[in-house]
Amino acid sequence: MTAEVVTAPRRSSRRGASFRDAGPPVALVVIWLVFAALSPQFRSIGNAQNIMDAAAVLAVVTCGITFVLMMGSIDLSSAGVMGAAALTVSLLVANNRNDNDFGLFGILVAVVLGCAFGCLSGLALVLLKVPSFMATLGVSAVGLGVATLMFAGVQPNISDAMLKGWAIERFLGLSYLTWIAAACVLVGWLIQRYTRLGRYAFAIGGAEEVLALSGVRVKPYKVAVFALAGAFYGLGGVMVTSQLGAGLVQAGNGYDFSAITAAVVGGTLLTGGRGGILHSAVGVLLVVVLTNGLVQVGVSPYWQGGVEGLIVVTAVAAAVIPQRRRNQVTK
Repeated sequence: MTAEVVTAPRRSSRRGASFRDAGPPVALVVIWLVFAALSPQFRSIGNAQNIMDAAAVLAVVTCGITFVLMMGSIDLSSAGVMGAAALTVSLLVANNRNDNDFGLFGILVAVVLGCAFGCLSGLALVLLKVPSFMATLGVSAVGLGVATLMFAGVQPNISDAMLKGWAIERFLGLSYLTWIAAACVLVGWLIQRYTRLGRYAFAIGGAEEVLALSGVRVKPYKVAVFALAGAFYGLGGVMVTSQLGAGLVQAGNGYDFSAITAAVVGGTLLTGGRGGILHSAVGVLLVVVLTNGLVQVGVSPYWQGGVEGLIVVTAVAAAVIPQRRRNQVTK
């Protein structure tokens, strides 16, 4: 029996990878053209601005969850972390509940709180060996409990001009929240591309055992990734507070599933090792454009959740099938 070295499959694999990378942007263009043909209102400049503004908070949350997914873990803590951050910032800036007026410092505290919750998730994973989805689900419950205690039955409405201005004031036709989200995407991409944390997050998702055998202490990087994700969630809670003008315990409701959907649709694998911030940013636009387009053509909002769920199942299946084929043994 002789063994033959075949190089063609490797070239095919590279072509397959390029097709997968090109798929989400092509799908975005196609969906945009379809809705533009169906609805004149959809293709207006004003609606394009609305889409970008609507994508702002989701983009920030998705930046955080993308780093966790790149490691092959799951993070379900965003709802609780965002709720805690929303109540924290609303009680630290000028509001109707107390005399606090810490401004930018209050925003920073909310982001740091989110980072602390993320660190707690990471520690539960690496020290207590709790699976990531259970650890983060527990941290989300803790965050919601903290937020409920701070809420105390009285909604804190913010009067801080700077924070309220994030959602109201515009620059080049887009709200400040949109520019903040764009900055977060840029920072996330720079971290992924040029820092050891970003490279190791990819490596942990692709081959954690190999990375550990090479002498890298994996556990601190896992905790750091969850802490970074928590900081993004904390900022997302601050942004929702700016939009609503008040701190709500439910500020992060639905963002966990939407962020995972956007990341997966954009090409970030749930099993880790592939995708990234730019992929997920395209996924965010896909999800928001689809939601906006369905509204513009008159589809009931009650169908949107089902459509979103169908999309994520299809995207996961499309990503997993090639892997299954590669792992099959040919006899």
